[in-house]
Amino acid sequence: MTTANAAVRRAPESPPQRPPAHRRAVFRSLREPKVAVMLMLGFSSGLPFFLTGNTLGYWLRDSGTALSAIGFISWVGLAYSLKFLWAPIIDRVDAPLAGRLGRRRGWMLVSQLCIALGLVLMSMLGLSAGLVTIGAFALVVAFSSSTQDIVVDAWRIEAASNGDELGLLSSAYQLGYRFAILITDALILIMANHFGWTLSYGVMAALMIVGVAATFAAMEPRRVPATRPAGAVTAPLTTFRGLADAIVSPFSEFFRVHGTLALLMLAMISFYQLPEFVSGPMYNPYYHDLGLSKDVVGAVRASVGTVATIVGIAAGGFAAVRFGYLWTLIAGVIIKMLVIANFATLVWVGADARLFSAVMFADNLGVGFAGVALVTYMSTLTSVGYTATQYALLSSTYTYIGKFAKGFSGVMVEHFAAGRTLLEGYALFFITCGLLGVPALVLCLVLARATQRARNPAAI
Repeated sequence: MTTANAAVRRAPESPPQRPPAHRRAVFRSLREPKVAVMLMLGFSSGLPFFLTGNTLGYWLRDSGTALSAIGFISWVGLAYSLKFLWAPIIDRVDAPLAGRLGRRRGWMLVSQLCIALGLVLMSMLGLSAGLVTIGAFALVVAFSSSTQDIVVDAWRIEAASNGDELGLLSSAYQLGYRFAILITDALILIMANHFGWTLSYGVMAALMIVGVAATFAAMEPRRVPATRPAGAVTAPLTTFRGLADAIVSPFSEFFRVHGTLALLMLAMISFYQLPEFVSGPMYNPYYHDLGLSKDVVGAVRASVGTVATIVGIAAGGFAAVRFGYLWTLIAGVIIKMLVIANFATLVWVGADARLFSAVMFADNLGVGFAGVALVTYMSTLTSVGYTATQYALLSSTYTYIGKFAKGFSGVMVEHFAAGRTLLEGYALFFITCGLLGVPALVLCLVLARATQRARNPAAI
């Protein structure tokens, strides 16, 4: 069997039909404790994300911070792009002071406590400490959050009994994650409008207790040794050979399994979230400058946005099973391009709550649809024994370009606004962000074609 065919077999384009008894077993697994734990861990993973990004940008804009500075401070999110650098340590070493919980659960607890501490410091000091200080604590939160993501993703993959259950846990993760986004991207705005940003961030720190509870409730997955050549010996991590094995082997194994398709997969993943990442830091400043109140933005996100997200996740999961991950990714990126560019319509209509609700519904549906397919697709590409490191590589890959490019989002708006109104600059910015999805679309089509050829070489 060739490496290309191996890749296809690991990520089948059209999952085989299961007998009814098997499907009933999958539905019965909804009652398993691990699904509830996955929901809570998804919530814990999603909670810090916007608190160091989009929501922090709203806080900064409220205080009169320039758009360019808001864009640059979003670079703290680069920690999510670099997590593959310390993921090999997470795969091979127990967490300090919490190792008795198990490798996965120990690192969960340590990272969750660090996130809570960082948010408490951001809340206590506030913007009066200066942009550098708030940025430093935001970086602590982002680094700890990316570490939590490494181990939660590994737990999700390792805790699944089969491919169907992996899809189920991935959907549970997405729902928990999106519920956290609802709180940190919507409800926090209403809270900040009435009680201030300082108290709001303090409450967010307290909500990390959900993740801590999930960590203690979770079972530690059975540790599966990495696949190694016959006769190979695993050297201690304290030796040069052991360190090199921990860092190099997960990546070499990924390329060995997937062959020439590996580079195409990584290229597609790296561009897939580009429109979403670049546009992200400017959403809240846009609403602020458009004249929408925090109460309106928060209420629409909490109601219409939540419904749209659930519909999008359900539709994405159904499409992935019915049509395959790659074709769902293709549909997802097309929808994403359209819904992001659609934010420009608010400029010409104004701060109309009904239109804003429609725009938000379309955006949340499109993002939820594409997100569940991407997460499940990446999960199928990992190898046993290297789960944390390989998934960290994949989930970091889709952030490389976007996380760097989004630092210039404020500069882009200011550039487009030169000689125009600020709102016209925003309109051109969101249209441009939509067009940034073209490379991902092209790469998805090429990957779908290459995968089809690898599956059916006689059809070439």
